[in-house]
Amino acid sequence: MTPIRRFDFDTRIHHGVVHNGTVYLTGQVGTPGCAAAEQMQEVLDKIDRLLAKAGSRRENILHVQMWLDDIRDFDAVNRVWDAWIPMDHAPARSSGEGRMARPGMLVELIVTAAVC
Repeated sequence: MTPIRRFDFDTRIHHGVVHNGTVYLTGQVGTPGCAAAEQMQEVLDKIDRLLAKAGSRRENILHVQMWLDDIRDFDAVNRVWDAWIPMDHAPARSSGEGRMARPGMLVELIVTAAVC
């Protein structure tokens, strides 16, 4: 059986779990109260850090679930996303609108990536 590696424990969860060549990241959020584009950049910076801890990188992302508190922020967060992800390595991505866990949180990304 392939071992499971967990990292960055916080209260009740690990922010990353690596198993069988895949890393699963918990939903990453930005600082409540900041604009959606600022939160998106903060989230992407966190994802870069977590992927590096797992032995991966943004070019290895397989799938992203993006949740927005308000779908009207879609264009603003996509501008940040487009500047961050190499288009020839763009993953499958799903987007939706939903109430966030705390007021002022505007964007959450959940990432699955290959560890190569």
